[in-house]
Amino acid sequence: MSAVAACAASVRDKEMSHVNPREAIGLDLGRRTVAYDDRDAILYALAVGARATELELVFERDLRALPTYGPALGLWAADALGERGLFDVSRALHGAQRLDVLEPLPPRGELELTARVANVWDKGDAAVFEVEVDCRQFRSVAAIFAPGSGGFGGERGPSAAGDPEQPPSATGSVQTTPEQAALYRLTGDRHAIHVDPAAAAAIGQPRPILHGLCTLGVVVRELARIAGAHACDLRELAVRFAAPVLPGERIEVRTWETGETPTRFAAATARGTVLSGGEVRFA
Repeated sequence: MSAVAACAASVRDKEMSHVNPREAIGLDLGRRTVAYDDRDAILYALAVGARATELELVFERDLRALPTYGPALGLWAADALGERGLFDVSRALHGAQRLDVLEPLPPRGELELTARVANVWDKGDAAVFEVEVDCRQFRSVAAIFAPGSGGFGGERGPSAAGDPEQPPSATGSVQTTPEQAALYRLTGDRHAIHVDPAAAAAIGQPRPILHGLCTLGVVVRELARIAGAHACDLRELAVRFAAPVLPGERIEVRTWETGETPTRFAAATARGTVLSGGEVRFA
């Protein structure tokens, strides 16, 4: 970055640091055309654990794109918000994710995405920015947890949903691989904490961590198996990211059938809960 650009960025950040986060509600984050081909869709499927025998996910002849690829295609929106200087991007976390599938993703093509800040919640010592990405195929809402940005006098917002206290209706498990984060990075999220031990140590992790959206993609495939459905038939998904997965850990998945839809779910490794307050519905 040139000295002039650095100075301009510094001035912008100082200006934005005085903006009340509440004023970001409704902020237009722009429009973007995102293109991908069948190779990208296959790479994503492999990165979340698809097997060579699942031809509809790994062979272009009759390819179906996994719906959980949608939020990955919309990650630019959270980056666009971070560039506004409303919070410290080095401390921000992907706290929760919602996905509503409106129609199947094409196996290849171009998506017209629009993004905005749907809401901002004041958690006291942190703010939560809800970044909504819309297109014809899906609506994705990522909750960005920003430590140090709260206390601005806004509404606290809804509390995180807890998991049912009764024993689960069904369980499953899925083994991640030591290489999974390195592979998933090639789908677009190349943050160093997923591959560089030094970067992971800087955020208090013993080694590089799995992407939250990768964990979610892996778990949704197991949820589909438990439900006797196909992962491509996902219709609704909501979850809170409780803790990261270390590549190579086994993820235990629990579901609860409460007599209502969607189905409740959670996931954990031997170190504790990684996904909580989950809700999922397949067609």
